[in-house]
Amino acid sequence: MKRRFKLQYIILASLTFLCACLKSKEPETTFTDAAFWNTESDLKVACNRLYALLEGFNVISDETKTPPTFTNIFDNRGDDVVGTAADATSNGSRNIPSTSDDWSRPYKTIFTSNNILEKGQQANVTDATKNRYFAEAKFFRAYAYFQLLKKYGDIPLVMKVLDIGSPELTMARTPRATVVDTMYADLDFAAQWLPTRLTMPAADYGRVTKGAALAFKARVALYEGTRSKYHNYGDPKKHLNIAVDAASKVMDPAQGYGLLASYENNFQYAGEGNVNTENVFVKIYGASYLNTIVVHDNSRRIEGGNVTPTRNLVDNYLCTDGLPWGKSPLTVSPEKSYNDVFSNRDPRLNKTIYKMGEQSYKGLWLPAVGAQRSGYACKKGYIQADWDNLGKANVDKQLIRYAEVLLTYAEAKFELNDAITDADLNASINKLRTRVGMPAAVNLTNAFVTANGLNMRDEIRRERTVELALEGFRYDDLMRWKLAETLLPKAILGGRYAQAEWTSTPVANVKNTLTADSLIIVEPAGNRRFDPARDYLYPVPLNEITLSGGSVTQNPNWK
Repeated sequence: MKRRFKLQYIILASLTFLCACLKSKEPETTFTDAAFWNTESDLKVACNRLYALLEGFNVISDETKTPPTFTNIFDNRGDDVVGTAADATSNGSRNIPSTSDDWSRPYKTIFTSNNILEKGQQANVTDATKNRYFAEAKFFRAYAYFQLLKKYGDIPLVMKVLDIGSPELTMARTPRATVVDTMYADLDFAAQWLPTRLTMPAADYGRVTKGAALAFKARVALYEGTRSKYHNYGDPKKHLNIAVDAASKVMDPAQGYGLLASYENNFQYAGEGNVNTENVFVKIYGASYLNTIVVHDNSRRIEGGNVTPTRNLVDNYLCTDGLPWGKSPLTVSPEKSYNDVFSNRDPRLNKTIYKMGEQSYKGLWLPAVGAQRSGYACKKGYIQADWDNLGKANVDKQLIRYAEVLLTYAEAKFELNDAITDADLNASINKLRTRVGMPAAVNLTNAFVTANGLNMRDEIRRERTVELALEGFRYDDLMRWKLAETLLPKAILGGRYAQAEWTSTPVANVKNTLTADSLIIVEPAGNRRFDPARDYLYPVPLNEITLSGGSVTQNPNWK
């Protein structure tokens, strides 16, 4: 059940789409900046625009309509998930675009943030009140710059409102180190002035908190620290120390965060609201099926195959003895049935993917090569009531959850010195294993890793992969670990085919697309490529280069 304060927030957020005057009954043509930037309410409503632009399950596709229209977005760039067709980024077939929302959409948020920071100075409120909303603007500016940095590297750093004659319109790209330091400064300001989770008024749930600013700073620092370490540039330890420090502050009990008892409920209505202490930052949607101001269609898209897990993901889940599938004596070998792969596995596997015979989208799940190209069906985040209410889904989207903070802490701690203590593992990764019911005897420890010939780095990365599966982290992780060139060119595989089980997929339809051990080949290795000299960065859209007068240059080896 959605809470009343969510309705209040959604209504406020929706107002940012309207051009009419929010303060008076003056006609739109006579409404000026001087008539608006005066009160705390004005600052709050201005910041609501940033929440409206925030990507969740979908993004604004046309805000000229009333209500605005939205487009669902899915991250199918990694090896853990496929969509209804091959992904051009994942398989290396993309070209240089003329324009791209990957570039223009974050800058829309940046320009909105800069507008608030400049025009809000004239508000007749205390400095503390101004800084509280300026903190929101700076958080979102950093959030948008991170989206750009991950894809393009060096980018124009615009820190002011622009007009037609602004020289910044043709500015060159700013070195990534400067961009990252600017993000840190914005997030430090945000953490200083934003309320904590515990002091945030209930009516403001969904707005950015001190914990969100710190958690996001940890995310940025882990990304840049590990990327610089494995791509051999900059000062990795500087960023990794920042990641540890920021994550540690979120983990301080005084911040009030913790894991929800049920892993799967994080992605259901049961996990919504401030009562779920795992919610660090969320995208709020409509208040109910009867209030469709901001909605999405995620469960319909899941059923339609837009989020289909792969065997590449499945192989990451441990057996219940803490050992990898294939290394553990609990491994079912040879596999004879589709469900064999679920036997004696980390419980998160079956909380993410349906077993054959389980009640799923339209009945019992039976594997098939159809909408779900891998033969696996996504269970994580699927809600039958949302499927039934076509176009009116309103479960919130978790953008930062406390589990990620624990994973960030563990990885940054290890990457600093290529070592981690058992105490740090118990404070982070082992909490996640305990939450899902993995036996205490298989907690991740240095002794366990040594005794079983494992690699601690691999195990920390494995935990991140399965905990955050299908949440949009995998591609970025492969990029920063410099593993994209190794893993993305490999074949994308699916479930194990057995003719008696795949009743709607005759053997004639798949006989040329099976591995030697009968796994579905979703995309053969021959159709996939990754050029390490080019593909670790996106191509800059051609129009951006032209509009800058050539000051913005193309990324290396894109022609």
